[in-house]
Amino acid sequence: MRRKVTFLSFRGIPLLVGFAVPLLAQYGGPAILARGEAPAAMSTPAISFRPFVEVTGIYDSGLAGVAIVNSAGELADLASFGVGLTWGVSGTHSWQRTKVGLDYRGSFSHYTQHTFFDSIDQQILLGITQSLSRRLRFVMRNTAGTYSRDFGLQGLTATVPFDPTTTDIPRTDFFDNRTSYVTTQGDLTWQKTARLSLNIGGDGSIVRRRSAALYGEVSGGARGDVHYRLSRRSTIGTAYFYQHFSFTHVGGGTDLHSVVGSYGRSISKSVEISGYAGMVRAESKFVQSVAVDPIIGIILGITSAPQIFHTIGYTPTWTGRLSRTFRNGVAFVGGGRSIVPGNGLFLTSDQTNAFLGYGYTGLRRWSFNTDVRYTRSDALANVSGRYADLSGGFSVSRKLLRSIHFVARYYARQYSSADFQHYNRLIHEVHIGFGFTPGDIPLRVW
Repeated sequence: MRRKVTFLSFRGIPLLVGFAVPLLAQYGGPAILARGEAPAAMSTPAISFRPFVEVTGIYDSGLAGVAIVNSAGELADLASFGVGLTWGVSGTHSWQRTKVGLDYRGSFSHYTQHTFFDSIDQQILLGITQSLSRRLRFVMRNTAGTYSRDFGLQGLTATVPFDPTTTDIPRTDFFDNRTSYVTTQGDLTWQKTARLSLNIGGDGSIVRRRSAALYGEVSGGARGDVHYRLSRRSTIGTAYFYQHFSFTHVGGGTDLHSVVGSYGRSISKSVEISGYAGMVRAESKFVQSVAVDPIIGIILGITSAPQIFHTIGYTPTWTGRLSRTFRNGVAFVGGGRSIVPGNGLFLTSDQTNAFLGYGYTGLRRWSFNTDVRYTRSDALANVSGRYADLSGGFSVSRKLLRSIHFVARYYARQYSSADFQHYNRLIHEVHIGFGFTPGDIPLRVW
């Protein structure tokens, strides 16, 4: 029996194609960490922009500046009570082709005993996603900030579509001196088919430290990757990264070439794992001043002479993240190994880190956030040696009235080194007070 074909049958074909073609511009699989993406399950259509203000009493210990020493000539270790004012705004908004995610936070701290450490600190995370066509997408990831005390805690943020741990944010500064930074990353992704995507990108960052005794840095790089979606849950790929570091107060720098394999898998609708691993070639060239033999010094009338420090090394590099997204929060754990520009005291360093965190914003009264990070670094350039730090913090807010909230935060950080005796110190920070934010949802805390 011959099947009857009607106009209605053909009319459905363009409709299906119309639904299928736009999907080519959307990846839709697990997050690709090599592109700096936040977990895919965190993607939300919109989060209202909400400003907030907090007034808190504070207590900080372990305050130390580059030029501040005690009567014994040792690094000062001061403590003080004070008052703090914190403000900010966060949220996301989507248009037909554009999505913007913002997370901004500023604070003022005044200490009653040691006003030298009074400071205004600010940080901003800004993500912009622009759909250029059905197959082409441009993404910008921007971070900037200025601070005097570094706690190195910056986990996943619900309003920003990227992972801050993949950006060049200073996280291991030792002194309570002013550090300012800005970094920009841009990526252009071509979704060739529903399964195959290609990406090229570049980034640049500048870090400046107010003290002339500390090194600032400039870095820039380029990258490219190809990823293929094996199934609805799994994606594999390969990527190449190039990075260059240069520093203030010293001639030379470091060039990095990395080749990695990438993998991402959605274990369930809310749980996913993503990461990459490979090798990095690190070539460092620095001009350093070294002491000359006393006899030669007498003849030439000099005490030191420039020397070129040149090394080439190969080392494994990897980064991984496991996340679980909830209705009102996200939990994550991860780690990695990479070459970083150092922390102002040290230059190019081989760094291994591990981190975990959990953030929750309830629908009724409670909101809290916790982060823990361990970092171990081996300095490869101006000074050789190992330095490490362990930092952790907990923040909580509880709605008291419609827009008034009780807020409390505690942070601690342990600097440690077996090679540098005076690098070992413990610092604490406590904030307790009240916050204001419009709306019925509890205050989002960091």
